[in-house]
Amino acid sequence: MIIQLKQLFDIVGERKDLNFEIAKEELSEYQHLDFASGIAINGTIVNRAGVVTLSFSCAFTMNQFCDRCLCEFEREYKFDYEHILVRNSSSDDFVECPDDTLDINELTITDLLLSLPSKILCREDCKGLCFKCGADLNEGPCSCPTL
Repeated sequence: MIIQLKQLFDIVGERKDLNFEIAKEELSEYQHLDFASGIAINGTIVNRAGVVTLSFSCAFTMNQFCDRCLCEFEREYKFDYEHILVRNSSSDDFVECPDDTLDINELTITDLLLSLPSKILCREDCKGLCFKCGADLNEGPCSCPTL
């Protein structure tokens, strides 16, 4: 979704509310991530004293595999973000909006890809698989002899 920001940049006190969803079908290029739902986005863009700030949250569900026991599970995520929007900048501290436009879908997906955990566990105390027989140790001890 492309958002026009000219009015927000030019008028102090201007505000735009965001409430939309990036459909699951639009996420198909991220095949390595199995989105079970679209990404719900809620937030605001506000010009306070000439500083344009984007604050938003995104919520979505993903199908995942545990890195320890390999079981499949579904997990809900919710992240909150805040960015300062500028027309042009040589700094990476701000989101540059050329031609007074912002692709909120691209920004949201970039933010959430950087926020996802690098190690995926079905639960915090996952015991994983037996190194010898491959049994799921979350279901109970395996029959392998202990050393």
